Amino acid sequence: MFTGIIEEVGRLKSLNGGRIEIFCEKILSDMKIGDSISTNGVCLTVVDFSENFFAADIMPETFRKTFLAEISAGGVVNLERALKVGDRFGGHIVSGHIDGTGKILNIRAEGNALFINISAENFLLRQIAAKGSVALDGISLTVVDADSENFSVSMIPHTREVTNFKFKRVGSIVNIETDVLAKYVDRLINFKNSPQTLTKDFLFENGF
Repeated sequence: MFTGIIEEVGRLKSLNGGRIEIFCEKILSDMKIGDSISTNGVCLTVVDFSENFFAADIMPETFRKTFLAEISAGGVVNLERALKVGDRFGGHIVSGHIDGTGKILNIRAEGNALFINISAENFLLRQIAAKGSVALDGISLTVVDADSENFSVSMIPHTREVTNFKFKRVGSIVNIETDVLAKYVDRLINFKNSPQTLTKDFLFENGF
């Protein structure tokens, strides 16, 4: 479990088959084999580490749902260690299970912030709501607006400077994890074999 508050930007050392190695510093301080590390929003399990990098295995499903396979050596990735019980919860509930990817359509300055518009597939947009939460490359962000084709977020300068969004441009691909509660609501509403469809009338009849 993560919060979407990035601790460090690492750099890809190598990606050979299903093994990834990432240069980093800060998150190595208390690392041990079996730790979970959010890497551009993807929950990876540490299988090896040294004084300046860690290694993890990546399964085919992860390559299908994310853009990790497209990052070349030296590419930057957002890193966050798993949440400890008792830590401050600065972002929102982030599982590290990527739902799909989106493409940046527009980036523009808006006061002291950046306004970023992103296109995504319909099944993702169904789970993204204005003023709700979304994780982009593992970063916890608040949704500004969303429609049937794209959604937008706003980012303060600090977040841009301490994450890989410092290097993002129009056309860049981002990993998307929608809010965990939205996933379950979407499942309940759209589950075709459900004996009872969750509708507005059903909720009203049952006291909601």
